[in-house]
Amino acid sequence: MTEAGKRVRMAVAGLGVIARTVHLPLLRRRADLFDVVALSDLSPSRLAELGDRYGVDPARRYADAATMLAGGGYDAVLLATSGSHGELAAAALGRGLPVLCEKPLAYTVAETDRLTGSGAALMVGYMKQYDPAVAEAARLLDEIGGPAAVHAVEVTVLHAAGDQQLAFANLAPAPRDVPPAELARLREADDGLLDAAVGGDRGARTLYQILINSVSHDLSLLRLFTGAPATVDHVATWPLAPDGPAEPSVEISGRLPDGGRYGIRWLNLPDCPAYRETVTLHHARGALELVFPSPYLLNAPTTLTAVDRRGDGERRTAFRSVTEAFEQELVAFHAMVTEGARPLSGIAEGTADVRTSQQVVRRYGELTGAAIGGEAAS
Repeated sequence: MTEAGKRVRMAVAGLGVIARTVHLPLLRRRADLFDVVALSDLSPSRLAELGDRYGVDPARRYADAATMLAGGGYDAVLLATSGSHGELAAAALGRGLPVLCEKPLAYTVAETDRLTGSGAALMVGYMKQYDPAVAEAARLLDEIGGPAAVHAVEVTVLHAAGDQQLAFANLAPAPRDVPPAELARLREADDGLLDAAVGGDRGARTLYQILINSVSHDLSLLRLFTGAPATVDHVATWPLAPDGPAEPSVEISGRLPDGGRYGIRWLNLPDCPAYRETVTLHHARGALELVFPSPYLLNAPTTLTAVDRRGDGERRTAFRSVTEAFEQELVAFHAMVTEGARPLSGIAEGTADVRTSQQVVRRYGELTGAAIGGEAAS
């Protein structure tokens, strides 16, 4: 464990959108806590550009994340590569390195089983759990009775196209110098893991990737407020038209551990003007409503509105926070590395979200007749 209060030397694997727009700028902002000392990416041009920008020694820039892990010389690692992080997380933990792992933690439970018992700590990157508005909602929920007081949770995600969410960042076009053979190898590996997770049905695979890559954030909030879903009763995807979006919209509902109900609607709306996520916890005397902006907009306000009964009327109290959830997550990660603080979502919680996602896919197969295989079928 790094000495409490010391700067943590960070290695960053994967220099895609989330690293460029969020993680690297915030690691620089929090130079009091972190020092970026190693980078890895498949693109030589992107590696050179960001290595220069963040002052990383050319000798500590790697074309391969596994080679970077073997190189050592740092205290912790951020995994922001695409696809499953199971293999790299296992390699990092096996070297005793604390890990901040972007979702998905893994595609399969078999991968997450390899992560337990290493002795090193891992945090899954569910930054919304660290949003001050979420923390305030959890505090207010405790005051009215905790999870047992929740009558229902409603989640609606308006998922705008990625280029609209990222227009402000003026990112350079995707690099063209990634080795084709390496891309093919990674795609083949992901394909094998998807087969092991849910089988070969195209609709099931698409649904599963939406769940582990995006809806997992909403599952993490459900776990925080009420516990993981007890059942998955209904699953639907639409539109089914061949000229519709590449990814469908998704609807899921079921029972919560204390008897309440939940409903999640993830709406793929490519022409929607802006991303918006609303999470509402209904209770006997009112509601707690959280509204999140696009996660790429650093320090954009998250709003919590608490509604309750006041005499014969209604009282509405608003709480707005521009404190960046990703930054709070980094502060919590620093405490995990230097003080042994427990993360809000570690290996067990990440595994629970994989299991819930597979349960959703299994129910999808039962309702549609799709052939579900792999772990989801059991």
